[in-house]
Amino acid sequence: MSAALPISDKKFVENLIPQKFPFVMVSELSEYSETHLVSGFTIQENNIFVSNGAFQASGLIEHQAQSVALHTGYKFYLLGKEAPTGYIGAIKSFEAEYLPKVGDRLKTEATILNEMMGVTLVDVVTTSNDTIIAKSQMKTVVK
Repeated sequence: MSAALPISDKKFVENLIPQKFPFVMVSELSEYSETHLVSGFTIQENNIFVSNGAFQASGLIEHQAQSVALHTGYKFYLLGKEAPTGYIGAIKSFEAEYLPKVGDRLKTEATILNEMMGVTLVDVVTTSNDTIIAKSQMKTVVK
């Protein structure tokens, strides 16, 4: 079972993560490996994390966490299994260089550093217009 990358079918991507509209912050899967993922998301004006035309830091964190969830969801999809629900276990660090605006496209690269017993440690870097806008290191936990 495999879907050709990149995947830009929003409904397909949404089915790989536990979040549902209006709380979906990923819309594309560009690259995937066991330890790596590149996701994409274009910020819409009606997004719940948009305030005064800017995508807030909380939205960036959620987008990064959902990128990690997308990695897990796609891995389970390839195995023919239903993806488990997960959540942010800890944010070790988060830095936002600036807040992107409505219409900006986010590109996020997640690198799995360690995965053990349902806990994943991941480095995440988000860019917009080829400029790094946010970096984090977080732990996600699968139920």
